[in-house]
Amino acid sequence: MDSTFEGPEQNESVEQMPVDKKSIVHYPNMLAGFWVRFWAYLVDLLVIGSVNRIIIYPLFSFIGLDTSDSFIFSPVSIATAITYFAYFVFMTKFLNQTLGKMIFGLRVVSNDDTSLNWSTIIFRELVGRYISKMIWIGFLIAAFTPKKQTLHDIFADTLVIHEKVFSKAVKEETIYTTSPSEI
Repeated sequence: MDSTFEGPEQNESVEQMPVDKKSIVHYPNMLAGFWVRFWAYLVDLLVIGSVNRIIIYPLFSFIGLDTSDSFIFSPVSIATAITYFAYFVFMTKFLNQTLGKMIFGLRVVSNDDTSLNWSTIIFRELVGRYISKMIWIGFLIAAFTPKKQTLHDIFADTLVIHEKVFSKAVKEETIYTTSPSEI
C-alpha cells in the first residue's frame, strides 16, 4: 500500500517558530456577592414597606376597605404585591438599579453587555423574582455560582455589578511569529 506524506523527512529538523507572549490587562466591574445584595434587598423592602404604609394603607382606610385582611387575594394584598413588583420593574428599567442598589453602588447589567430591554426586565423582575421569592434558595445560590447570579439573574441572563469597584484581570495571549525562511 502506498501512502504519501508531505512534510519534513525523518532526518530533517523542523524549525521552531519563536513565540512571544503578550499580557492584556482588563479591569472589569467586580460582581456583587450575596451579602451586599442581601443588604440592598433589605433596604428595598424598607422602601416598599414605607410606600405601602404611607400611601396604600391610608388610601384603603379612606375608601373604607379592610386593611387587616391577610388573605392572599384580598384587595390590600394585591395592591401591595403590585407595589412590590412595580418598584423593581420600573426602577430596574429606567435606572438599572433600585434605591437599595444605589446605596450600595450596585447596578443590573446584561450578561452580553447590551442594554436591558422590557422583555428582559419583566422576565427578570416578575417571573424570576416570583420564583426566587417562592423558593428562597433562588436568592441563596448567588453565594455559590461563579458569576454570583441568583435564580432570576440566571433566567434573564443578567449580572449585578459594583459600579465603582473593579477587579484586575490579566489575560496572556500567545503570539506566533513567522520564521525568517517563511518570509
